[in-house]
Amino acid sequence: MDEPAADLPLRDVVAALESLYPLDTAADWDRVGLVTGDPDQPVRRVLVALDPTLEVIAEAAAWGADLLVTHHPLLLRGVHSVATTTAKGASVTALVTAGVALWVGHTNADVADPGVSTVLADALGLLRQRPLSTEGGHPAGRVGELPEPVALSDFAAAVAAALPDTAAGIRVSGDPDATVSTVAVMGGSGDDRFDDVRASGADVYVTADLRHHPVLEAREEARGGRPFLVDAGHWATEWLWTANARDRLVSALEQPGGATRVETRVSTIRTEPWTFVVGANAARDDRVAPEPGGVS
Repeated sequence: MDEPAADLPLRDVVAALESLYPLDTAADWDRVGLVTGDPDQPVRRVLVALDPTLEVIAEAAAWGADLLVTHHPLLLRGVHSVATTTAKGASVTALVTAGVALWVGHTNADVADPGVSTVLADALGLLRQRPLSTEGGHPAGRVGELPEPVALSDFAAAVAAALPDTAAGIRVSGDPDATVSTVAVMGGSGDDRFDDVRASGADVYVTADLRHHPVLEAREEARGGRPFLVDAGHWATEWLWTANARDRLVSALEQPGGATRVETRVSTIRTEPWTFVVGANAARDDRVAPEPGGVS
C-alpha cells in the first residue's frame, strides 16, 4: 500500500521558486520574494496570478490556496500601516487571516530564461531569439524573426490573436502596409528601451505603457519609418507568464515516488484595470477633421 503524500512546507516551495527566479537577479528598487506566510506552513494548493489584487486574494482564499504567486509586488513602495482602511492593508489582512502566503517574482522573472519576455516572444512565434538588452548583467527583452515577412497590419492582428483579449485592444504606430520581419519585445512597460530597439535592427517593437512624449520622440527619430511600435497593454503582454510559471514550478517540485502533491492553477480573474473604450480609430486619415469653431 502506497504511503500518503507528505505535506510540502512553504520553505521548500519558495526554494523551488527562487531556483527558477533568483532574488539576487531582481532590480535594486524591486521588492520580491516571500511577502506573507510561515515558512513551516504546509502548501497543498498554489494559485498563480499577475496581480495580488483584493479580488485575486479572495479567489485564493475561496479556493483554499495556501500560496499565491504573483508577478507584480503588493508592497513595492513603503507603507506605514496595514489597517483595512486602505487597499494595501486590506490585502495584507486578507492574506494573513486566510492563511494564504504571498510570493512575488517581478524583475527577477523578467530576466529569467524563460522569463516574461521569452514567453511573449514564443507566443508571437519568433525564431532565432536573442536578448534585446541587459539589466544588471542579465538578459532583458527579446528580439527574433518571424517565420516570414508580413505587413504591419497583419502582424498587429496576429499579436492581438496571440494575447488575451483586453478592453483597450492594441495601439499601433506605423504604416499598416509596411513589411516587418524582425521583432523586438518587452513584456510590460518598455518605452525606456528605444535605443536598444534601434540598435537591434528590429522592424517593430511590441511592449506596453507607451507614453506620448517618448513615443513621439521615437517616431520622430525614425522619420516615420522603422522601428514601428505596438502597444499591446501591460496586463496582456505579461499575463502569459503565469501559466509558464505554474508549469515550471510543477516541474521543479516533482519528487520520486510521489512524495509530495501540490495542486496548482492560474487565476481566472482579469486584472487589467481598463473596462471599456470610446471612439477608438475615430482619428483616421480618411476622415475629415471637424471645423475648429469659435471666433476667428
